[in-house]
Amino acid sequence: MYLRRNTKRKDGADYDCWTLVESVRTALGPRQRIVATIGKLPGLDREERIGWEEIGRILSGKPGPMPSLFEQREEPPSWATVNINGVSVERLRSFGDVYLGLLLWNKLGFADFCRDYLPSNREEVPWSIMAAILVLARFCAPSSELQIAEFWYGKTALDDILGVAEDKINEDRLYRALDVLLPHKDALCRHLQKRYGELFGSTFDFLFYDITSSYFEGTAKGNAQAKRGYSRDNRSDCPQVCIGLVATREGLPIAIEIFDGNRVDVTTTKEMVQIMEAKYGKANRVWVMDRGMVSEKNLAFMRKTGARYLVGTPKAILKKFEKQLLDQNWEQVQPGVDVKLCRSPEDTDETFVLCRSQGRKEKENAILSRFETRLETKLNDLARQAQIGKARDKQKIERRIGRLLERNSRAASLFNVTVTESGTGKDLRLCVHIKKNEDRHKWAVETGGSYILRTNWTECDPKTLWNTYIHLTEVEDCFRTEKHDLGMRPIFHRKQERTQAHILVCFLALTMWRTLQHWMKASGLGTAPRKLLEELRELKSLDVLLPTREKKLRLRMVATPDKELKVLLQRMKILLPNKPKIIKNVVEKMA
Repeated sequence: MYLRRNTKRKDGADYDCWTLVESVRTALGPRQRIVATIGKLPGLDREERIGWEEIGRILSGKPGPMPSLFEQREEPPSWATVNINGVSVERLRSFGDVYLGLLLWNKLGFADFCRDYLPSNREEVPWSIMAAILVLARFCAPSSELQIAEFWYGKTALDDILGVAEDKINEDRLYRALDVLLPHKDALCRHLQKRYGELFGSTFDFLFYDITSSYFEGTAKGNAQAKRGYSRDNRSDCPQVCIGLVATREGLPIAIEIFDGNRVDVTTTKEMVQIMEAKYGKANRVWVMDRGMVSEKNLAFMRKTGARYLVGTPKAILKKFEKQLLDQNWEQVQPGVDVKLCRSPEDTDETFVLCRSQGRKEKENAILSRFETRLETKLNDLARQAQIGKARDKQKIERRIGRLLERNSRAASLFNVTVTESGTGKDLRLCVHIKKNEDRHKWAVETGGSYILRTNWTECDPKTLWNTYIHLTEVEDCFRTEKHDLGMRPIFHRKQERTQAHILVCFLALTMWRTLQHWMKASGLGTAPRKLLEELRELKSLDVLLPTREKKLRLRMVATPDKELKVLLQRMKILLPNKPKIIKNVVEKMA
């Protein structure tokens, strides 16, 4: 709920009036409803108007004004005679990216949350400020705690904006901030649920779950969760942890859990569902997951607990729907993608959705052809070596064949390979028999680009089911962002708690990143936050030194953005402070 200021013109004069508005969810999406009309509030002086505007800001969750780096009050001009030849500029620091980061930090309510939840004690620098620095650094320029303290913080305008001197930010204090922040992970997730509802009208009817991994540099002996397992980063040589992420339909991350590095994806599903239900209660929501998260045991558990699901299934199940695949009554959901609804082959209370994509078919068949050709070439080479007597050990050549089939698993089922012996002693020969399974090859080509969805959410048509399922790509995009844009990998922390805190900081930075993407999209600026941050980083704060007859004045200010950047800021409705501040404590007397 928030206050909306409206300007009306009547009898040649402008009048301000206020309405109390709340966001509601309708069948057509989020809408605003007027709760009450307050009126024009006549006779308010400037201070009273500021009070009403502040109330509106708080109710709407808009960020408050930045700390006093810049003078905000109206004052008469102050004139001085300046020696033009002595004017200089000092203390050039990046401003735009951290300024935007703080706007998002406040927009998501993290500043208020940290002030309320993190202990204040008698710390020289409040933990709420240290938490903000950790997340802002991860958001703007991912780096280690040591780099934040020794390089990054001093090159930004944060010391002025936050009021914390550069020498107060050190590696030890940043590490301790991680320890202070971690116990509030669940409370932060609950806070996000509420804030997403206020900002985006999110209802959490659908929860999208997927899992990834992140590896360690070093042995991570102090972390019981650091174990070797299936690596999505192609670093099977390193210990890792697995990270489960739950997101909304809009791609907004809402919860995160860390699992042992050797956990198999499918074994985390039941635990994650239980965790979410324990935190947020059992609601009438639909869980959406890909086939790697699904097993019959998991689905039986979800049906037993009354949970609804929409999941991918292993491709082997397509054989049960061979007749339906060959039929022609498909429904197009978008150019090149068709779907069809099928009944469960076991007569359960489930619905199956057959899907086929022409683009996906071309890609999968091209990959299959490449693996098939490579495997057949390697097998024929082995057969020739055996024929001319270069390969005489049957067990050894069978092991080589096994490794070839394993490395080319996409095409392995298309070939039947056997090894026979003939002759004895020096006349011993091995024969490698290679037979191509034409029926399997034909089926693989025909079903290329085809996949199947499975659900107990039976009230919807196949088009709606498919459109819902493809939002899983938003979770995959979250993982890419965390790893590539926010520097979640590799992990350098050795302790388990520090690792979990590092991942939590990355998660909070991700929430800001995704919020910025929605903000940019609404402003017609695409969805590439990193490019925007790089452009804003060029917007600097600086000190202008003005020598007068009696003293040298130091004015701290923000540089005027260029034309393109000014347009960008206007489209995002970001107002920059434009009034310089006289730094009285660094005014220098002239000799």
